[in-house]
Formats: sequence, C-alpha cells, structure tokens
Amino acid sequence: MKTAAHEQQAAQRNRRSMCAVQVGLAANVLLAVLKASVGILGHSPALLADGINSTSDVAYGIVVSIFVRLSAKPADREHPYGHDQLESVASVVVGAFVITTAIAIFWNSVDSVHTLLSNPDQAQAASLTALGIALFAILLKTGLSLWTYTVSRATNHSAVLALAQDHRNDIFASAAAAVGILFGRWGFAWVDPLAGAVVAIIILRTGVEILRSATDDLMDTLPGRELAQEIGAALRDVYGVEEIEEVHAHRFGPYLMVNLTIGVDGGISVAAGDRIATEVEATLLERIEFLRRVYVHYHPVSCESR
Repeated sequence: MKTAAHEQQAAQRNRRSMCAVQVGLAANVLLAVLKASVGILGHSPALLADGINSTSDVAYGIVVSIFVRLSAKPADREHPYGHDQLESVASVVVGAFVITTAIAIFWNSVDSVHTLLSNPDQAQAASLTALGIALFAILLKTGLSLWTYTVSRATNHSAVLALAQDHRNDIFASAAAAVGILFGRWGFAWVDPLAGAVVAIIILRTGVEILRSATDDLMDTLPGRELAQEIGAALRDVYGVEEIEEVHAHRFGPYLMVNLTIGVDGGISVAAGDRIATEVEATLLERIEFLRRVYVHYHPVSCESR
C-alpha cells in the first residue's frame, strides 16, 4: 500500500514538473520570436540580446523536457534506484546553455558599444514597440517565475528549480533591455548595447549557480548538518537507540538514500537489535520527505561511551 502511494505521488510529481516545463517552453517560444524580430526591426541591440537568450531557453527547454520524461522511468536491473539522477543531468544542460549564451551575448554587446562610441553617426534609437515588448516580457516572466518556484518547492525537482531561476534571470535581463532602450531614445544610443552586456553578466551568474548546484548532486555531495539534525530529532523517541554514530546520505534526483549506523545496548539479543533497526527505518521513512531507502547498521555501545 505504501509502495502504491509512493508511485502515485511520483506520477503526480512528474505531471506537475512536465507542466511547468511545457508552459515555460511555450512562453519562451513566444518571447524569442517577439524579442528577436522586434529587436532587429526596432533597432535595439539589448532586446535582440534578450531575444537570443530566449532562443537558447527554447533549445534547452526541449532538452529538459526530454530528460524529465526519461527521469520518470521506473527502476530496472541496470538502474536499481531509478532514473531520477537524470534530473541533475538536465540541470547541468540548463547551466551549460545559460553560460554559453551569456558569453556570446556579452562579447557581441561590448563590440556594439565600441562601434557606437567610435562612430556616433551610426546610432539609431530603438522603437517604442521594442520598449513595449521588453515590458511585456517583464510581466510575463514575473508571473511565470513565481508559479514555477511554487512548483519546484512542491516537487523538489532540481530541473524545475533551474528553470525557475532562469525565469527570474529573464526578468532582470528584460529590465536591463528596457532601461537601455529608454536611454537610447533619449540620445544615449551606446547605453542600449551596454544594457545587453549587463544582461549577459546576469545570465552568466545564474548559469554558474545552476551548474554548481547540479554538479554537487552528481558528485554525490553529502547533505549537511540540517539533515543530520532532522534524523536525530526523528530518532530521539525511538526506544533502544543509544546514539547515532554515522550518517551517510546519497542523492538520486530529489530523493535520498541513507546509510545509518546506530549504537544499541550490547546486552540485547540480535532479534531485539533487528527490531530497533526496523523501527528506525520505518520512523525515518515516515518523517523525512523524499527519503526513499534507509539502511540501518547497529553496533553495541560500550559502557564507557554511555
């Protein structure tokens, strides 16, 4: 019954995650077309840079949707813990795309600033339509960011969290583009591409954050003090647990697998020790969210340590 409940919870989690990815992808397709076309026709390098960013969002959105579908596959002989680790791989893909896009936008923007400062006669103010598209993008991405963060918190899905961070990143990018367009219309044309460079730096920072978080999961970085304290609090009332000697946790996507060593009274029988270990396992699975498996080892506690 508990396994069926877990499977139902996993299926619901995957549906919500896929919904967030698909809605984000649709929004990015719309914004990529609007920003790129109006950026070119409306003479706004900053909006065009933002459009390139949205185009890259579309590319990795497709990749992420594929990885999210694959991560929902059940465990098999070659993958006994399931395919959830693909969520972290998807986040790495997102981070790599974001960083690559940021570098390309930055160098193009810096080159445009140099060109306009060297040849002021080439300057051309951006259209009001370009400003309107930038403001529309800010409103759309604000709503999308808030909603996607809500989904990521509910599902604890690393790829969805990466998308939420990128949506937030796009708000700042479009805001910088809007500022650049305004200054360009006021006669400071070089500010427009300079805003594109600022956009690139913001994008780069978010890409590094996404990549660092995802690689921590893939490198099996252990959860910190907070998890150890949560385990200690959960086992405080379990009769027979004299002390917690070691805690080793491993991530598989959003889920955790814990290897736990506890100390028990050295005078009890093996059967009694097994009963304590079974109760510890059941308690942790019940109280700690996204904990998939617990392996409990028990050692006798010497009189000196008690």
